[in-house]
Amino acid sequence: MRLSILDQSPVISGLGARRAIEETLLLARRADELGYRRYWLAEHHAIAALADPCPEILLARLGAETKRIRIGTGGVLLPYYSAFRTAESFRMLEALYPGRIDLGIGRAPGGDQRTAQAVAGGGFPDARQFPEQVLQLCSHLDGTLPDQHPFKRVRVQPEVDTAPEVWLLGSSEYSGELAAQLGLPYSFAHFINPNGGDAASRSYRQSFREGREKSPRSMVCTFLICAETDAEAERLAASIDLRRLHMALNLDTPVPTLEEALRHRYSQEERRYVQGQRPRAVSGSPKTCREALEAMAERYAADEVMVLTITGDYESRLRSYELLAKELND
Repeated sequence: MRLSILDQSPVISGLGARRAIEETLLLARRADELGYRRYWLAEHHAIAALADPCPEILLARLGAETKRIRIGTGGVLLPYYSAFRTAESFRMLEALYPGRIDLGIGRAPGGDQRTAQAVAGGGFPDARQFPEQVLQLCSHLDGTLPDQHPFKRVRVQPEVDTAPEVWLLGSSEYSGELAAQLGLPYSFAHFINPNGGDAASRSYRQSFREGREKSPRSMVCTFLICAETDAEAERLAASIDLRRLHMALNLDTPVPTLEEALRHRYSQEERRYVQGQRPRAVSGSPKTCREALEAMAERYAADEVMVLTITGDYESRLRSYELLAKELND
């Protein structure tokens, strides 16, 4: 089972965005040493708990901090941007770090509607054009625009002989169907939607048509907390439980520390809500996590599993990835 990391650059209460970005660089270096397959950065806007609105910029630094691991986005929110400009940005990254760049793309707004309008320059992105954008992006990267296309003779720079891997990301059947039609790899966000992803992933494989890829490749991404024991993982989960409750209540706050989370007194309704979010995550001891991830990979028919860990401190987050890597490598 290939194992990868999604990093949202979480901002922990009292520590700030600079520390979050420093911890992303530290974690990427350690992931490279531990043998993880990929390290992806997410794009979010105007969210106090997440520090990275422009993953392609942070990737330029991330590549210099690492040696072997593939680096990429999970993902660039393509409806905000031109396909051409995105292709040039990732051609540049590919020129800097050949054979290591992934371009994961999504169509979600990555923030509230007002923020989406601000990012898009006043208009709201029209996701109905997303399939055409994806096709244009791949064609720009590969130099395969049809002769009649108005941009056929526009030079895409830098001119290098390799191109990034392009992945479609999603939390519903839509992206899986589109990935199958275009012949692209597909990653399902179980950490956003734990329902129906296995069916969407299997349908992707069954309906796949050769395109940029000759055969289907799929990934499932889940939230995960790994600790020495199941009980310790449950304790660490208190921070993300409270974070999810804050999100449901439209409270724009950093990730609570464990101490802040343990002080919160839940109402019965709040407790039911938090427990209802638990299927989005895997947590427990290294053995518990390994068994759960293996079962998830089988259920999704996934070639790879990507994990996202957020806790109330950066030390336990790093330790979670270390424990998981050791368990899978032993």
